[in-house]
Amino acid sequence: MGDLLESASAWLDAQRLKFMSRTVSYCRGKDSVDVRATIGKTVFEVDSGYGVVERIESRDFLIPAERLVLDYDQTVPRRGDRIKETVGEQTFVYEVMAPGNEDCWRYSDPFRKVLRIHTKLIGQE
Repeated sequence: MGDLLESASAWLDAQRLKFMSRTVSYCRGKDSVDVRATIGKTVFEVDSGYGVVERIESRDFLIPAERLVLDYDQTVPRRGDRIKETVGEQTFVYEVMAPGNEDCWRYSDPFRKVLRIHTKLIGQE
């Protein structure tokens, strides 16, 4: 028998993709791939060093790690990559980034199957 928790996590992830996701385009330079993503958010607290703590909210995209394939190679997100999300007639463009020295992505599960990618809205097409 395999790892019961890993099997349950895989089942839950399949349900998330089936019922709680939409198609987005992940872009790096000229390369892009359409992937199913669940929308989330992360709130970062950044200390300015002058007694002020800024709260910054990122729009997160949760996607299966195995589906992030650019130029025939599985990859991980990089700062500066873009994610395009179409809602109705509008396409919103998000840049992969995180405030300060934070990583711009992390695994969202203990089995490294789902990427949580932090972004910021930079425009519309």
